[in-house]
Amino acid sequence: MLINHDTRCALDAVVDLVNSAAEGDAPDGLADVEALRRFVDRHAISDVGELTERDLGAVRAVRERFTEVLAASDTRRAATLLNAMVAAAGTTPRLTDHDGYDWHVHYFAPGASVADHLAADGGMALAFLLVAGERDRLRRCEAPDCRRAFVDLSRNRSRRYCDSRTCGNRLHVAAYRARRREAAG
Repeated sequence: MLINHDTRCALDAVVDLVNSAAEGDAPDGLADVEALRRFVDRHAISDVGELTERDLGAVRAVRERFTEVLAASDTRRAATLLNAMVAAAGTTPRLTDHDGYDWHVHYFAPGASVADHLAADGGMALAFLLVAGERDRLRRCEAPDCRRAFVDLSRNRSRRYCDSRTCGNRLHVAAYRARRREAAG
């Protein structure tokens, strides 16, 4: 599956946003406006001015909607959720070339809030996956103590863990040690 730069960036932002929710011992990654600013800067989200508590609340609501899309029981439900999110964001596709990037499409309206920006661009990126029949690439980590979201962009769709260096390696080491204990008797 060919995913262009903008779609990949939008998918990365969606995954990071979903994973910012408090879970277990992990605190909310969007605990305050400063955390939201770091998120915006980390993902180089363009056309974002001063951020407020209102923006923070709206982005948290978008995060919940993306979480619902990832948890949708089937593609029809995911499509319904995405259609509602993209429509509510006032999606306005427009061509632009900024910050050294060649021509690409922004789906958010000029002057849109950061929440609408994320909903429009992220919603469209997820919509492209659905249209391509690639919804199964949206996954949750299979490690028992981790439920982080990720997009499996491996060629053969075989990725099982959010990060092979942490979750995957930890499980492989545990399985190896269990085999060694069993063999030792």
